Amino acid sequence: MARTVIIEEHGGPEVFKIVDREVGDPGPGELRIRHEAAGLNFIDVYQRTGLYPMKLPAALGMEASGVVEAVGEGVTHLKEGDRAAYAAQPPGAYCEARVMPAAQVCKLPDEIDFDTGAAMMLQGLTTQYLFHRTTPIAKGDTVLFHAAAGGVGLIACQWAKSEGIRLIGTAGTDEKCQLALDHGADACINYREGDWAARVQELTDGKGVHVVMDAVGKDTFEGSLSSLRPLGMMISFGNASGPVPPFNIGELGAKGSLKITRPTLFTHIADHATCQEMAAMLFDKVVSGDVKIRIDQRFALEDVAEAHRTLEARKTTGSTVFTL
Repeated sequence: MARTVIIEEHGGPEVFKIVDREVGDPGPGELRIRHEAAGLNFIDVYQRTGLYPMKLPAALGMEASGVVEAVGEGVTHLKEGDRAAYAAQPPGAYCEARVMPAAQVCKLPDEIDFDTGAAMMLQGLTTQYLFHRTTPIAKGDTVLFHAAAGGVGLIACQWAKSEGIRLIGTAGTDEKCQLALDHGADACINYREGDWAARVQELTDGKGVHVVMDAVGKDTFEGSLSSLRPLGMMISFGNASGPVPPFNIGELGAKGSLKITRPTLFTHIADHATCQEMAAMLFDKVVSGDVKIRIDQRFALEDVAEAHRTLEARKTTGSTVFTL
């Protein structure tokens, strides 16, 4: 049996329940993992609220780390006793142990502790696809990154710095802006103070940025388009302020033949080999010290509602984990 966080209806943090669930044995292509820590991400909020509808009742959580207890037939990249971490579907990481598909579970290097492993997978693999699998970004290019002091943001600041990419961040307080700067951002704009899109133009001598990486959504969408140079790429990869409303696609032409995409991590990691390659690059960045995973919040599993309230209020910085 394993304590597991579930929801039986969509709604606010009050809908969470903790139940005991039987874990069972892995079937073909599966493994059983005993968790040491699990990560908290905005996708968990979207699933809880019903923005991303789920078949109910459902367990939540998309990433965790722990020790493999058993593997099913056909699983060759992991074995019993291996340290492992993952960001993967289906949800269910908010638990002490689970049986799950093995393909997106990755062997965790000994140099990376379990808390870091749980905090880095979804956000780190997201950063990897943003910089390497979405649109070409060359050394010297300029990227605008919203919520630069969040979990993905702080990884992105360091990632950009390690590859010679200029990153302009935005954040909601001067303290958060300083945090982004401390992690490698070349500049960071407090979006609560004046016209941040105009400030982006100032910082780029009126040219605009090559790429915008925007997980905020509704509140930043128009300004993000206005921050791009002609032929620039808008990567809208989240909805922290709410979904982007419908817009006239003709605006892309009027603003300079812009491009836009709405990727998801789980498309990128659906192929087993690709997922493992992406994880290997992420692990190399962390082990080398180019990227340090900052964990600023830790919660016990029974405090899951408080954790979600804190995240939704944008009171978090860096990554957040549940300790198990």
